[in-house]
Amino acid sequence: MALTDTYTLSNGTKIPVVGFGTWQTPDGEVAYQSVLTALKAGYRHIDTAEGYGNEASVGRAIHDSGIKREDLFVTTKLDNSAHGYEETKQALGESLSKLGLEYVDLFLIHWPNPIAYRDQWEEKNAETWKAMEEAYEEGLVKAIGVSNFRQKHLDALLKTAKITPMVNQIFLNPSDLQPSVVEYNDAHDILSEAYSPFGTGKIFQIDGLKAIAEKYNKSVPQLVLRWHLQHGFLPLPKSVHTDYIQANTDIFDFEIDETDMKTIDGFRGAFGLAEDPDTVPF
Repeated sequence: MALTDTYTLSNGTKIPVVGFGTWQTPDGEVAYQSVLTALKAGYRHIDTAEGYGNEASVGRAIHDSGIKREDLFVTTKLDNSAHGYEETKQALGESLSKLGLEYVDLFLIHWPNPIAYRDQWEEKNAETWKAMEEAYEEGLVKAIGVSNFRQKHLDALLKTAKITPMVNQIFLNPSDLQPSVVEYNDAHDILSEAYSPFGTGKIFQIDGLKAIAEKYNKSVPQLVLRWHLQHGFLPLPKSVHTDYIQANTDIFDFEIDETDMKTIDGFRGAFGLAEDPDTVPF
């Protein structure tokens, strides 16, 4: 297995098994340089979102990397303020413009139930999904999916959807395996992506991980990324430091044994669980 190895989505689209995350990466030179560094380090899968506010910098780095567009996999996500049919079409157009791309490889509904639409989330998601299905048919997006969706949100969406989401990007790490959501995803051939594979740095609070990592001559982040892959998840590690960006690619020359996998699984709740998407104040 290597950085450019792929999972196959339900529509046959190939997606590299590790992506480079840009959540909390500030727009401008920091986002530009970190994405450029990641591409030079061998990443071919870049994950951003309208809500991250850094699409223009991400797009500039992609352009300046000189890598052929067909060799890259780029994901962005719909902003929480743009649910609805026309709103989605407009937002996707704006994202493509900021990224400087003719298409994105994956477009996700970022949040199932934003506070602005909390009284009509099911109807708005259905309208949004219709626009995304049309964008998919038009070739503006190569795959479509969701983020932070639980079973009730997916069940509601599937009442009217012609196309089942291909990806569900969720909070996944040793503190929360979200077993019921992952089980649902697996049953519907939906790939589980981990947008916070390190729990925004909180994995370092789990004392037991260090000893396991040392056993394999790896760092804690390298161990955790390998754990994600062995679960069949797609992790999206984020960093703005060249050394860490490079180190996070060095995860393909070892395998965590079954006992250690179970130990890591047992850290559930170590630094909290995923937020309830129906109650967050945004």
